[in-house]
Amino acid sequence: MRNGGALRQGGAIRTMVAVAACGALAMSLTACGSSGHASADGGTGGPDGETAGTGAGAPPGTAPTRVPGIGDRLWRRVPAGTRQVVAVYGAGPDSPDSTVRVFTKSGSSWKQLRSWAAHNGRKGWTSDHHEGDQRTPVGVFTLSDAGGVLADPGTRLPYTRSASFQAPHYWNKNSWHDFDYVVAIDYNRVRGTSPNDPTRPQGEHKGGSVWLHMDHGSGTSACVSQSEEDMRYLLRTLDPRLHPVVVMGDSRDLAA
Repeated sequence: MRNGGALRQGGAIRTMVAVAACGALAMSLTACGSSGHASADGGTGGPDGETAGTGAGAPPGTAPTRVPGIGDRLWRRVPAGTRQVVAVYGAGPDSPDSTVRVFTKSGSSWKQLRSWAAHNGRKGWTSDHHEGDQRTPVGVFTLSDAGGVLADPGTRLPYTRSASFQAPHYWNKNSWHDFDYVVAIDYNRVRGTSPNDPTRPQGEHKGGSVWLHMDHGSGTSACVSQSEEDMRYLLRTLDPRLHPVVVMGDSRDLAA
């Protein structure tokens, strides 16, 4: 993806100039979507901010002491200082459908703030993601940087606004606005850089540019997509002081 735009960090805008990046654009955009664009475990809360179901081992009716539906294997990977979790519960290992739920921690309890329907990789999920496999990587990843074609809607994350995020117009028209808002998932990328920085620390074969971004109505190449309203909510809710992470995968895999 092209490296460019205005990068805001700590509330200040710092300017970057996009230069000689057309080739990188094609590579990175393919990781998030392409011209082919098109009920989870873990609690009973809905989009109106109800508290989710009890965590593992918690008595019925009590506040959960961990995010519901996340088993020991992945929960151990959530940093101790994390107080904000975006949980993506896939409908099945080979399904492009998922549910996103946002949780915050108050004291020792986790509260669900909101949930919504979403899409993931069009071929489902994988624990060994590779470029072009059209599956979303399973795991726990920090959320550090945001950006998009549109102006910052009021996020606390560093935000890069740049036309370089624009999806190519040879893609299906439904996908033209996919990257109006994005949040970088810190998979095979350098934290503290624009989401469209093409650097791949683990190598190009491991893919990259795995984002939370706007939905076009079907599965993605690797990202997690949701409506514009939900992306705006997410951007305004994520707070780096709470050390947010995304925990994502097929619901059965998450619960393991």
